[in-house]
Amino acid sequence: MEKSKVYFTDLRTVPGNDLLTKLERLLRRAGIADVDFEGKFTAIKIHFGEPGNMAYIRPNYAARVVDVVRSLGAKVYLTDSNTLYSGGRSNAVDHLHAAMENGFNRIGAHADVIIADGLKGTDYKEVPSGGHYCPSPKIGAAIADADIVISMNHFKGHEQSGFGGALKNLGMGSASVGGKLELHSSSQPCIRQENCIGCRICEKYCRHDAVKVVDRKAVIDYSKCVGCGQCVAVCQKEAAVVKDYDTSEMLNRKIAEYAYAVVNGKPSFHISFIMNVSPNCDCWNHNDAALVPDIGIAASFDPVALDQACADMVIAAPSLKGNAIADKDTDHECSCGHHHKGEDKFRIVHPDTNWQAGLEYAEKIGLGIREYELIKV
Repeated sequence: MEKSKVYFTDLRTVPGNDLLTKLERLLRRAGIADVDFEGKFTAIKIHFGEPGNMAYIRPNYAARVVDVVRSLGAKVYLTDSNTLYSGGRSNAVDHLHAAMENGFNRIGAHADVIIADGLKGTDYKEVPSGGHYCPSPKIGAAIADADIVISMNHFKGHEQSGFGGALKNLGMGSASVGGKLELHSSSQPCIRQENCIGCRICEKYCRHDAVKVVDRKAVIDYSKCVGCGQCVAVCQKEAAVVKDYDTSEMLNRKIAEYAYAVVNGKPSFHISFIMNVSPNCDCWNHNDAALVPDIGIAASFDPVALDQACADMVIAAPSLKGNAIADKDTDHECSCGHHHKGEDKFRIVHPDTNWQAGLEYAEKIGLGIREYELIKV
């Protein structure tokens, strides 16, 4: 089997060759201009950063990607879906505010922002994928309706999936709120009675007549509930919540099926920034110290190969002092910071996770391949 090509540039610069110039050179060398963008709706799937988190991709990089694809004729916009949890991006109003505050606007990022699954996370398309776990992923409409998808991924650790890269950005990040429930949980939602105020918003938005307010408290009829998560999406009091969470292996396989649904049948291109490799997801309202030094930027048409290459580079790198890895070190001699080369930093920090399961399954379902050729630009 022919290896997938992953293109990589480091972060060294000289006058006249800044990081934005290097990024554009990387994109063009990786073949982005081979895509027919003329007149096509092009979604740049990116994480805008939870308020308080500073590890997200700088909007300057998004602006350069926007400029490149717009020069190729694209109708380009930036997008992300709302979150399942209650936070600064759980609805389109707050989500747009967070994006603008972090510089993702026409001035900072040269494009408009569209929240993919609408005001309350209910604007989605079911995309038949033939998946074993998620046969009809619920994808935010502004992503499902795109002609072309470009993912811009902050490569970092994740407390449930091991790391977050292209597959997680595409799969979890493109899922509507109900889709995120399907990804995270193997069970139906439940009602925390102590938080419920009987406002009936869950009853109003339940498409299957499964939620009713009885004696001023919401009650779920599980014989009708299909686990779509709309009650979780619209509840503003954290009363409708996820009951149980899946294992890391199951979560990663579901993410792979969702990512497959996003890109199947349409051109896609993927860019990963191996910088600020924080131990946890950007969905937290803070970011912990980086696990390894900043490494570079990688790009590929194959999201599976891209994730594998980024993971390999983090594994090969030395860990830094004073981070979550150092917290787990019992050997004082390792405090120099030049240790753990060749070790899986993500498994050290999150020992109960298994990111390999996701890449293996993604390869199995035809999303991409793990074997790659790293081409330095």
